[in-house]
Amino acid sequence: MTALRFALAAAATLLVSAPAMAVDASILDPKALKFVLPKDIKWAPGSPGAEVAVLQGDPQKPGELYVLLNKWKAGNNFSRPHFHENERYIYVLSGTWWVGTGDVFDPENATVPMPAGSYVVHHAKQVHWDGAKTEDTIIAIVGIGPAASKPSPTAKIPPDKK
Repeated sequence: MTALRFALAAAATLLVSAPAMAVDASILDPKALKFVLPKDIKWAPGSPGAEVAVLQGDPQKPGELYVLLNKWKAGNNFSRPHFHENERYIYVLSGTWWVGTGDVFDPENATVPMPAGSYVVHHAKQVHWDGAKTEDTIIAIVGIGPAASKPSPTAKIPPDKK
């Protein structure tokens, strides 16, 4: 059942990324489907250098399926080493998302690019970090709540070089 819910949520997320076109929503039965056009996505501040939009569910509610969009802004904006209690399934919608693993935070030398169309799984309780370098990047995240990020207690983050 979880695989079916994930597949349905992923399909809905991909539809949201479709190009905008004239839509007469009055022909659709709201009991049959829910949709959100790109212009109607409600973005909110997220991690530093990022925005988040909740498309489905409550990411903070334990046991609830959620679908999020994260928009990482260009400019070497990265999360710091952290982990999540539950697995998260991620699809890169646009841009290039850079990912790293482990406690040593080094975006310049220890990240791997994930271009649009890439699929990534953040395994539960495994330390990782991620973000954008030179272009805005949008990723879709599907998971079971709670979606909280927990900082790695053993992270090694060098001081800023500025």
